[in-house]
Amino acid sequence: MHNVEAINYWLALAVVALQIVSVACIVLFLLRKKSPDLAPAVSFLETWGLWIGFLLSAGGVVISLFYSEILGVLPCGLCWLQRVFLYPQALLFAVAIWKSDRSVADYSITFSVFGAAIALYQHYLQMGGASIVPCPAVSTGVDCAQRYLFEFGYITFPLMSFSIFAFLIIVMLFVRRAP
Repeated sequence: MHNVEAINYWLALAVVALQIVSVACIVLFLLRKKSPDLAPAVSFLETWGLWIGFLLSAGGVVISLFYSEILGVLPCGLCWLQRVFLYPQALLFAVAIWKSDRSVADYSITFSVFGAAIALYQHYLQMGGASIVPCPAVSTGVDCAQRYLFEFGYITFPLMSFSIFAFLIIVMLFVRRAP
């Protein structure tokens, strides 16, 4: 019914695009004061950053639920921890947009730093690294080091999660400094 390989491929391609945009945004953030020509791009991220954060975090929620609830890919303990740091952000962004409250950027950065650290550790495990901290879900049967998706020689579910958290951090840096 679902062509999982095609979904994985297109999702991984979107993550590569997100990583490229993330690097561009980091460069933009670092050069924003030196080049006035970059002001329109900076203004765009400051203005639309909450919406970008909402759409990205909501998309992450939908995709993770699609894989677990529709395709039957059971989340491991580290996956659940990443969900803990991603799912509330969609609600926080929705409320922040409704109230025009940019202070949510600080909360998003905090959630994203912890989520990114967990995702990066799980990616390390899935790339063959030795377990430093035991997988909290070993007793439930889902191994944190088991790869369900591996595209382009480096894209895994945890790396997708890390890319989303990293992009959220970068965009929220723009939102924080918005007038």
